Amino acid sequence: MSGSAGRTAGLFSRRDRAVIAAAAIAVLLVELDWFALNLMLPVIARDFGTPATNLQWLVSGYMLTLGALMIVAGRAADLYGRRRVLVIGLTGFAAMSVVCSAARNAAWLTAGRVVQGTAAALVLPIAVAVVTAHFRDGRQGRAVGTVLAFSAIGTALGPFVGGTFAELVSWRAVFLLNVPFCALAALLTLRYVTESRDEGAARGMDLPGAVTLAGGLTAVMLAVDQGSDWGWASAATVACFAAGAAMLGLFAVVERRTTEPLIDLSLLRNRPFVTVTAAGTVSNIVYCLVAVLAALYLEQARGLSPLESGVIFLALSAGVGAASYWSGHLARRWRAEVLMAVGLLLSGVALAALTWARPLPLYAAVFAVVGAGVGLGWALTNAATQSYVSAGRLAAASGLVLTSLVLWGAVAVTVAATVLEEVSGSTGAAASDGSAIDGVLRVVAVLSVAGAGVLVPLVRSGARTPAGEAAATREGGGAARGTRSRNLAGGGAGRGTAGRRTG
Repeated sequence: MSGSAGRTAGLFSRRDRAVIAAAAIAVLLVELDWFALNLMLPVIARDFGTPATNLQWLVSGYMLTLGALMIVAGRAADLYGRRRVLVIGLTGFAAMSVVCSAARNAAWLTAGRVVQGTAAALVLPIAVAVVTAHFRDGRQGRAVGTVLAFSAIGTALGPFVGGTFAELVSWRAVFLLNVPFCALAALLTLRYVTESRDEGAARGMDLPGAVTLAGGLTAVMLAVDQGSDWGWASAATVACFAAGAAMLGLFAVVERRTTEPLIDLSLLRNRPFVTVTAAGTVSNIVYCLVAVLAALYLEQARGLSPLESGVIFLALSAGVGAASYWSGHLARRWRAEVLMAVGLLLSGVALAALTWARPLPLYAAVFAVVGAGVGLGWALTNAATQSYVSAGRLAAASGLVLTSLVLWGAVAVTVAATVLEEVSGSTGAAASDGSAIDGVLRVVAVLSVAGAGVLVPLVRSGARTPAGEAAATREGGGAARGTRSRNLAGGGAGRGTAGRRTG
């Protein structure tokens, strides 16, 4: 151990280690904050006197702004400086953490979380980009790997930290915990990180695309969330669906006309790429829904304390972490698509078994298997999709994958909360209705198995490079736009192996 530490110390200077530390702390706090929230939802619901399913916007609203703005944040960092954007993001994240901790009602907290997601978009991808810009030699892989390892630590410990603080201190203290981390990361960034930009980057940023995408999804999600209360055929529900559809249509028009699109729509003509992206998105959806629904089940249906639930969640985190770590080794022997299909099938079968597991030791064991399947399913999404696009479009592909993972996860959480209330027949009792939660999770299990099925034709074909990629490039003219977010590729790859995840 001492010899390894000596070699590492010799590999990186004091300044190098400070840069790595700044980025590692930044991604750690974002991941920790996101995954800590799930086990706090029932506690927050009790404090505010509202059903836990009504708090799904604390999850989906955060993911919505994060997913819609990450690519824009990457472009802003290219243009205005990565250090500057990262410090702004850390400052905003700390400020909104204080706002969230002081919330007096659910609306206040939800608004704070939505804005906090905007700040997270300025932190998560840029932290990795700062490291890749600082290290331009063979040490880059080691440095980025260290940062992503801290991301994994945040993912693994988030539920346990959230449960521990919610029970022994306060859920508000979890938000305040972000502040010193943000301050430390910002100080290290200002002191040791040299400002960097992409001098050759085009000057445009697709803010209209981000606004129309986020606005359209928000309107649709609001209609789904409130439809049962307003009435599915009511004027308000229909108006929200119509407004959402109109804004999403406008988003498609904006993306076709702008020179620096948020999403390169021509990639959607690349069928193998779309297939793998869809499968990875399904895997991330499963992870998001399991994290939210299992937290409700353990705390409200089974009556466990937040701390006890946090201990159970360590099993899920262990499975995800192990799969994420070994996925790279396994990919040297088997195709990533095959491994993804195995992971989706494994998570689907295990998730179905989880709904019948009653003894907590058995529940934890099956929970770990669910985590392993989910982790294997989406850990390889970015790598698998990259094999189906040309070198000039890697950044564009990574950005689209990342956006798909996070945004569809946000939509899924909203839909699942509404379905749970409909199945339970009661908004107030839905979160404690164990049979209703099991029913929704069984549907999620079927979705996971279907995700594996989507990959079967691609696996059977044995093709690694799609014949249609050249044609799609010629038709869409997207190759010239593939450099629009080159430094986001580093951050995108990181999030592609963490769910969001993200979320």
